[in-house]
Amino acid sequence: MTPIYNFSAGPAVLPKEVLRQAADEMLDWHGSGMSVMEMSHRGPEFIAIYQQAVADLRELLAVPDNYRILFLQGGGLGENAIVPMNLVGRVAQPATIDFVHTGSWSGKSIKEAARYASVNVAARPEGSFTSVPAQESWQLTPGAAYLHLCTNETIDGVEYNFVPTVQGDTPIVADMSSHILSRVIDVSQYGAIFAGAQKNIGPAGLTLLIVRDDLLGHALPICPSAFDWQIVAEHDSMYNTPPTYAIYIAGLVFAHLKRQGGVAAMERRNIAKAQLLYAALDSDDFYSNRVAPANRSRMNVPFYLRDEALNEPFLAGAKARGLLQLKGHKSVGGMRASIYNAMPIEGVQALVDYLNEFAGR
Repeated sequence: MTPIYNFSAGPAVLPKEVLRQAADEMLDWHGSGMSVMEMSHRGPEFIAIYQQAVADLRELLAVPDNYRILFLQGGGLGENAIVPMNLVGRVAQPATIDFVHTGSWSGKSIKEAARYASVNVAARPEGSFTSVPAQESWQLTPGAAYLHLCTNETIDGVEYNFVPTVQGDTPIVADMSSHILSRVIDVSQYGAIFAGAQKNIGPAGLTLLIVRDDLLGHALPICPSAFDWQIVAEHDSMYNTPPTYAIYIAGLVFAHLKRQGGVAAMERRNIAKAQLLYAALDSDDFYSNRVAPANRSRMNVPFYLRDEALNEPFLAGAKARGLLQLKGHKSVGGMRASIYNAMPIEGVQALVDYLNEFAGR
C-alpha cells in the first residue's frame, strides 16, 4: 500500500506507536475492565494517568517548581479570552495589554483581548506577515498587564527565533500551540505558556497551560469559575470534568517523546525535516515561501506555486501519492505542509520527491 502522510495543521498527525497503544487499551486499560473513556475523573485509575502525564510534561520541558501545569478546555481561541480575564486584574485599572502582531493567530488574540482591556499593538511587520519585527522597534507599555506573543503562527508560517526582554515585572504570555515540544525552551522566561493540544500533543479539546504561581489569583469577577486559573490549580485541573481521554492520549505522547530522547532530540529531527523541505522549495522559482529565512517556521511551511492555475492538479497528484491535507488556509491560499513532531522524515522526503516531480512535469 502507498504510505499515507498527513500534513494537516490540526487536528494533526499523532505518533503511530501512540495510536496502537491506545487501540490496544481501548476496551480494557491495564486490567481495570474499563476504557479510559468510561473512567471517573476522580477514580484512582484516571488520577494515576493524570499524575503521570503532568510529571512527564514537567520533565520534558524542565518546568520549574514555581509553575503549575493545568489542563483546560476551550482551545487556543478560548484562551484568548481566558488569559486576559485572569491577568488584567493584576495591575491598576484601566489596564493595557501589549501585543506583537505577527499573523492570523496573534490578530485573533488582539481582537478578543480588546473586550477586556485596552490593547497596544507594540509592533507588526510592514505589509504582509512574513517576519517577526526586531525587538528594538517594539513600543511597549510601562506597567502593561502582560505582553502577548504567538511564538509560531500556524497559518502564516512565522516563528520567533528569540525570547524578548521586558522591563519591570510585565510577564510574557506565549501562545505556543503549534510548536510546543518541538524545540527546547526556557519556561522561566515566560509568565504563562498555553497551547491547544491538537497539533503536537494530542486530540482537539484539550488546552495545556503552564503558569507561574504569582500569576494565579487575579481573575476578573466576570471570569467563569471553570476558567479561573487559581480555582483550577487548587483542584488539580479537576474543578469540572476534564477532557479525560485527551489527557490520556497526551500522556501517551509525553511518554513517547521521552523514549525518543526528549525535546532536544525532537528539535534536532525537526531542524533536519525543515531544512530538507525549505531546500526543495528554494531550489528554483517554481515554488516560493515568502517568510523571511530567519523566521521560517519548522512546524508550518506555507508555499505557493508560481502558476496558481496548477493548484488543483498539484493537490490531486499529491493525494494520489498519499500526501494529504496540503491545501493552504483559506485566508492566505496556496499550500501548507505542517511537519509536526509525529511527521517522520520519510514523509517530508516523499513530499520533496513529489515537489521535484511536479515541477519537472
